[in-house]
Amino acid sequence: MSNKTNKISGTGVALVNPFSKNQSVDYKSLSKLVNHVIKGGVEYLVVLGTTGESVTLNKEEKQKIVAHVIETVNKRVPVVLGLGGNNTLEIVESLKKTSDFKSIDAILSVSPYYNKPNQRGIYEHYKAISQASPLPIILYNVPGRTSSNITAETILRLANDFKNIVAIKEASGNMEQCMKIIKHKPADFLVISGDDNLTLPLLACGAEGVISVVANAFPKDFSEMTRQMRKGNVEKARELHYKLTDITEQLFADGNPAGIKAALDILGICKDYLRLPLVNVNSETQKTLEKLIGKYSK
Repeated sequence: MSNKTNKISGTGVALVNPFSKNQSVDYKSLSKLVNHVIKGGVEYLVVLGTTGESVTLNKEEKQKIVAHVIETVNKRVPVVLGLGGNNTLEIVESLKKTSDFKSIDAILSVSPYYNKPNQRGIYEHYKAISQASPLPIILYNVPGRTSSNITAETILRLANDFKNIVAIKEASGNMEQCMKIIKHKPADFLVISGDDNLTLPLLACGAEGVISVVANAFPKDFSEMTRQMRKGNVEKARELHYKLTDITEQLFADGNPAGIKAALDILGICKDYLRLPLVNVNSETQKTLEKLIGKYSK
């Protein structure tokens, strides 16, 4: 594993962004969450991702959140910044402000959404980002949100053509596509799971880790599952995997990050306030989560 990628192997956490009742950013709870996941043994943090409701934050809030996370982390673990979108030129302009990236270790950049570019457009989008970026880039394929899939062929082409494109967060749910990437990728290119409940099988196929939602709430067991699987201790990894699968399923039953914020509220880490258009989980999911987490915590 190269120096560019050793900081993003294992378990990363797609950090939730806590809000107060008045919809302002709850920095006290954000600090509590950061310390909780680091104490739980995760390898790195991802700030301003989808789970952090980044699309509902203004520019000033984003800057303050990143600065706060970096200060709270205090170099204990690497920090990855979510920086993507469907306006390529805007992302490129952001990347030119290199002073903003002094304490950031990599960039996670989601494939363009809404525009629905073809594969050539996706390639050119990432080519422009690669040429502008001062940091390693993790591609992010999540067709359920973007309405377009980055094919294995395009991912492999990007991995081979640009040395600073070092990994793919794969959340397509397509195991055949993931295996094709793993089989044909360059040796130092990482495949990272973007689906919590598919992490164990993806690790078995040769993935290097995960960027997790559930690890916000249960960092100790989830990161240990990843470590044990990477070491080849399948039985122990499987035990931890199945310990969390029912909870993980419910976290996504009524939308993310509504589910994980409900779980964090139940655990007393932060309140479950969201910004519109997102709303809290329904009462049935809430009750199920309370029951499952209560049983889990005993």
